This record gives sequence, C-alpha cells and structure tokens, in this order.
Amino acid sequence: MDTLIKLQDIAVNMHLEPAEEVQTSPAVAPCGQVLQRERQPQKELGIFHAAAGGHTVPILKTMLTTACERNCFYCPFRAGRNSYRRTTVKPEEMAKVTADMARAGLIRGLFLSSGIIGGGVKTQDRLIKTVEILRQQYGFRGYIHLKIMPGADQAQVERAAQLADRLSINLEAPNDRRLHLLAPMKQFGEELVRPLQWVQQLRASQTPAHTWNGKWPSTVTQFVVGAVGESDVEILSTSEHLYRHERLTRTYFSAFSPIEDTPLENVAAASPLREHRLYQASFLFRDYGFTLEEMPFDDSGYLPLDEDPKLAWAKLNLFETPVEINQASRDELLRVPGIGPKSAHAILTARRKGTLRDLRDLQQIGVRTGRLENYVTLAGARPRRLTQSRLNFSL
Repeated sequence: MDTLIKLQDIAVNMHLEPAEEVQTSPAVAPCGQVLQRERQPQKELGIFHAAAGGHTVPILKTMLTTACERNCFYCPFRAGRNSYRRTTVKPEEMAKVTADMARAGLIRGLFLSSGIIGGGVKTQDRLIKTVEILRQQYGFRGYIHLKIMPGADQAQVERAAQLADRLSINLEAPNDRRLHLLAPMKQFGEELVRPLQWVQQLRASQTPAHTWNGKWPSTVTQFVVGAVGESDVEILSTSEHLYRHERLTRTYFSAFSPIEDTPLENVAAASPLREHRLYQASFLFRDYGFTLEEMPFDDSGYLPLDEDPKLAWAKLNLFETPVEINQASRDELLRVPGIGPKSAHAILTARRKGTLRDLRDLQQIGVRTGRLENYVTLAGARPRRLTQSRLNFSL
C-alpha cells in the first residue's frame, strides 16, 4: 500500500490525540451552543496547525501502527475492535515520508505515536528507530513530539529524550481506580507516571550535552474527560501535582466521545465546555500561581460551566477587597481577571514612569480592561467605565 494512503487511513482518528493544536477552546455560538471545529486543510494526511517553538507550524500527526494489543475501553485502536481496518508503517518508511514532506514544505514537525504490538519495549524501539533515521540519515532538524509507550524501560526514555523536542505519555485517567475503568491493562504508577518522573530526573541531574539540540525535551500528558465518572477535582489534583513535581509543560484534556464497537459506545459524550474549563484551570496552576484549594469546585467536585474559574475566584475574593494596580505585586496582578503575564509585565513597567489613574491609562499600555474594573482600584479609587465617546476622543 502507498505510504500516503496509509497516512490517510491513520489520520481518520488522529484528531482524538490533542498535541500542540493552536485552538484548545470550543467555538461557541451567541446562544451558548458549542459548535463543531472547522476541519483544517490537509488533515486528510494528518497535517495539523500546531504551536511549536513559539510559532505556528504544520506538523504531521501520525502513528506507526493502528494495531494494538491493549484493550482500552474508549480507544478506536483497541484490541478486539474488529470493525476497524489496521494500518502499519515501517520505521524506514515513516522516516522517509516525513523527510519528503518536510523537503516539500508541507510540514515542519512530527508527532509520532503507535499502537502497542509485541509489548511496550519492542514498540518503543520502533518509535526510536524512526526518529534516529530521521535525525541521522535525513538530517531532519524540525520539531519532534515522540510518544513514550506504556512498559518502555528507562534507557529507552533517556534515548527518546536525546532525540525529541517533546515527550508524552497519556495518563488518560487521574488515578488507579479510574484508569481500571477506562484502560484495565494499564498500570497507572509503574507504566504511566514513572516515565514522566524519569524525564524530570534527567533534567534535574544531567546536562543535555548528548541531545540533538542541546536541550532536554518538554513533557506533557493527556486525560480523557467524562468517560468513567471522574470529577474535575480528581483530574486537576493530578494535573497540579504533575506541574509542580514533574515540571510538565502542559496537561491536555480530551472530552470523551463514544466510539462504535467499544465497551463505552453507549456512554454519553462529555461537554467540550467542560474540557475548556479544565484547560483554564490548569493554566491557572501553570502560569498564575493558583492552587487546587483555590479552584471554585461545587459540592460534587466540578467547576462551573457558565463561568471561567479565574473570574469565579475573583468574585469571591476580590470584589470586596480589590487589588490596587499601582502597588500590587506581579503575583497579585495575575489574580485579576483580564490580566495575564504580558499585561502584568506592562503594568509593572509603566508604574516605574508614573501613576496609573484610570482605565484609559491601562488601555494605552495594552491592557484589556473589560473584565477587571470590579476587582481593582487605580490610585485608591474604583475605576469608572469609559464611555464610547471618551474612548473615541482619546484615540
């Protein structure tokens, strides 16, 4: 079978594996209905627009094989799903087609995963061999996100870290109990969490002298959301731990969607809006200094769907005791709705030159003020909303 036809067969289900996609929030109509995301050109081959190295670049997102000996209940590639045609690409074949596509300007990076055949160690060997050929024989210097297979050994993880820009292993579930309901053949701690720990140990104890680009790779993981009754607090407690202790760059979330001829085919799909709220909360851990205890969970351990978690926190904590823009620390500024790392930096820079007295002063330094006015003071006073005429005059 022609390699491009194989890539097309594999690409049918690759949207289920979030990795570096630019858009992680659902498109929402004015009525609040979640819309389907538009298909991007070239997805038929598995080419996706991705955020990599600070730029948006096209990457090939694919697998060495869609055959698998594991029986994960949610997965289209699971063992025993006889209605699905299996496709396999040899390492030499995958390396060549990737190099050819890169030379043609179609891609600038590769996301490579695989079903598990012959155990995790043998499968990981094939993944590593593909990337070795690509780097060494074809001189490929583009971005590579390489999957670590459940059951891979420590030496394989170290070799993968020398070749790739990013490594990931999907936890899928937040703990042992939920994983048993979702993927009963996987072991949460030994097979899934431990490789992430090995990579962090490398970064903490060794220099990246033998890596392809002089840097250790980043690490990420993914959770399937809403398939087996897990709460948001379960998912986010594990996410927070991974950010703080294993220095993950990102935790991805994939709203469960039932797949025909799998054990969970009759389970209702999870809301993409729930997925979006989990992303927002996880970024609060990673970029804003929030903790799990500060998340606005309800009594059942879920985030509100009708409001982003940062705004919900601010309503409870900042409405009566607003943040003074001219005196607040960076960490305090980051707690204000509408202020992110760039806006906080702009405010701290502007304060060295003078006092910020009204919303117009903030707008002139690039701060969006639509969400912050109820939670701040400027020179000791609550800001007044600028009218459209004043805004037009100031421009």
